[in-house]
Amino acid sequence: MSKNKKQIIIMSIIAIAFLTLYVVWGLTAKNYRFNLSLRIPKVLGILIAGGTISVASILFQTITNNRIITPSVIGLDSLYSLVQTVVVFVFGSTSIFMVNKTINFLMSGTLMVLLSMILFKVVLKKGENNIFFLLLVGTVVGTLFRSMSSFMQVLIDPNEFDALQTKLYASFSLVNTKIIVVSILILIIIAFVLFRSFNNLDVMSLGREQAINLGVNYDKFSKKILIIVAILVSLSTALVGPITFLGILVVNLTYEITKTYKHSVLLIVGTLISIIALVGGQFLVERVFVFNTTISIIINFIGGIYFINLLLRESKL
Repeated sequence: MSKNKKQIIIMSIIAIAFLTLYVVWGLTAKNYRFNLSLRIPKVLGILIAGGTISVASILFQTITNNRIITPSVIGLDSLYSLVQTVVVFVFGSTSIFMVNKTINFLMSGTLMVLLSMILFKVVLKKGENNIFFLLLVGTVVGTLFRSMSSFMQVLIDPNEFDALQTKLYASFSLVNTKIIVVSILILIIIAFVLFRSFNNLDVMSLGREQAINLGVNYDKFSKKILIIVAILVSLSTALVGPITFLGILVVNLTYEITKTYKHSVLLIVGTLISIIALVGGQFLVERVFVFNTTISIIINFIGGIYFINLLLRESKL
């Protein structure tokens, strides 16, 4: 058995153990129905969010040929917050665009995909293989989106601002269960597309010039992958909210553990690590901190420290 297969089996066992522990912890004959009705949607949200965030981050790093940046770093989370704020500012928190979660998901997802494609095109065109320019653009764009969101949030009614806040922070306690079926269908389609693209992705990781020399239609393939990245990011964010640093934390751990370029391994291991991190984080939120904090704070704190460490390591090379 190869090393990577052993890693996948071990990570799968750990993920299943964590999921089982989270689901069955504290269950009794009297409360199991009620608790399972709450925990199963959370588990589904964790599985979907973990898969989408890790896959989107790996794909984005493959296209940009850089292991530090992720879609979150260049402002996609801020873009989601801006979309939600604009909806409340223009239509109100009681409008069908906010009350109906399916419509809200479709609307925000579509806008994020369209605006993300514009952003990707500009960034990749101007900052190809230049991490400092990419980070600068991401910081500027993210700051712009946050500033616009903050300006509109100051102007809206306090009650509507309170309703908006539930959309702006990651929480598995408020999983959008009405879009889980839609999410699963979208993921099945994306999984089928990616399964047929593993070889091209492996070649793309060599860089633009090498990929073109080996016969890959780089520009066309990049656009297809970036559309998938935008869909995955909008899907995970609309489902549980933004988790800024989870992608960079999970992906770099995946590279360090697997030591391989094969995306058939990277995508699976990355998804398993992401699920373990989210389950562990949610378990801490509920059992240790007793809901006094959120999973996004825990993940962003650990991921932020890890991101700074990566930057310092890169500067020494």
